[in-house]
Amino acid sequence: MTIAALRPLLAAALLLGPALACAATPEALPTAPAWDASFTVASSDSESSNNENTNNESSSDESSDQGWGSEKWGDEAESKSPFHGFIEVAYGTRSQSNPWIDRHDTLNETRLRIEYSDYFGPLYIGYKGDAFVDDLSWGGAFIETKSREALLRFSPSANSDLYLGRQVLTWGTGDLLFLNDLFPKDWVSFFAGRDMEYLKAPSDAIKASYFHKLANIDLVWTPKFDADTFIRGERFSYFSPLANDIVAAPPRLSTEQPGSQLDDGELALRVYKNIGGYEWALYGYHGYFKTPAAFNPNNGLNYFPKLSSIGASVRGTVQGGIANMEVAWYQSRDDSDGTDPFIPNSQLRFLSGFERELITRLTLGLQYYLEWTQDYSALKKNSPLPDKEVEEYRHLITTRLNYRAYQDKLTLSLFVFYSPTDDDFFAMPKVTYRLSDSWSGEVGANLFGGQDDYTFFGQFEENSNFFARLRYSF
Repeated sequence: MTIAALRPLLAAALLLGPALACAATPEALPTAPAWDASFTVASSDSESSNNENTNNESSSDESSDQGWGSEKWGDEAESKSPFHGFIEVAYGTRSQSNPWIDRHDTLNETRLRIEYSDYFGPLYIGYKGDAFVDDLSWGGAFIETKSREALLRFSPSANSDLYLGRQVLTWGTGDLLFLNDLFPKDWVSFFAGRDMEYLKAPSDAIKASYFHKLANIDLVWTPKFDADTFIRGERFSYFSPLANDIVAAPPRLSTEQPGSQLDDGELALRVYKNIGGYEWALYGYHGYFKTPAAFNPNNGLNYFPKLSSIGASVRGTVQGGIANMEVAWYQSRDDSDGTDPFIPNSQLRFLSGFERELITRLTLGLQYYLEWTQDYSALKKNSPLPDKEVEEYRHLITTRLNYRAYQDKLTLSLFVFYSPTDDDFFAMPKVTYRLSDSWSGEVGANLFGGQDDYTFFGQFEENSNFFARLRYSF
């Protein structure tokens, strides 16, 4: 093992000191793809009974922190420290050699998380920040820092809430499938084996919530477009239609960003209500595709085409389990007639799912997902690679198995995506064990495969990897 590869482990000594200091003295302040349409959100888009359903409307970063209505007041609240966090060491390695990328490891980092949350009268302040050393993105500062949350929250009236600042946002009903959730995702973290929390990337946004007996409303305005953290060829290789082959950095995938004017931002809307024990919701979005799914032949750059969507969902108990249905219409505003092969066509997307406990502590979740590409004949007619375009009706089936044992200290899980139209798959087996209230660990794998190297999961076959993480929480 080289000295460079040991950098994240050596950095643990630097990061562990502040972590233990915060744990001991909590009152002290811490220091601070190509144009291929298969790269759109739902094509790689999502935990359930073991808190892995990152697309469940109640499982955002914020709500997992004892949400808005569950804060404790009085002496009990005052006795709790507003500071929390963890330190984590993670490593991942490929299951096979990748001819396009020299490095065999896919994850090699040490991470320190500091969290702060407290009330000052009616004002809630929340902060979550990471300081980390990532050996695979070496070249910047020795210790990099990123904020996941920097949030102010208050109630302008008795039936409204306002959230200002950096926050992790989520809604919808799918399990690792996102139809109406068009908030940013981090696909690099997801494929590398970081904690599932990091699949959801933060947004710099303003969220207004209004509660009424007729219906509840969430409105989110993101003044500056927040893109997904997508595959650029640095850590993982991918299929490029321009090269008609698998490629990797250098050079990494270059993109052209939307403008920075206020009218270049994003708007997202949800109207929801519980009727007869079922959660009903309507959605709307006006912004851009979250990945650079379009290509500009004039400057040779990928860009984020304009997108508007409307959708609906329902979720409730059925036959002793929980069922959900969701639909979304994606309007590709830059190519309304589907004749431009460098811009993704409009699509209708549909999802249905069911989850039930089969026996004590063993849960099964199933989902069926459909992408129906519109103006398909025009797409095939104008495409430079018609034989490698996504199918008009792309089907995807997912299966989740979760088993908990030893007083929920041990969790065994398996999540599998399989597309019968693409004939490819993505499997994620994981074992999580909680040694104590402070120590926990996880080992797992991200296994890709497929008949062709241009389908969504098939293109990542040489990126299959195993990973392990050890965490100390304080």
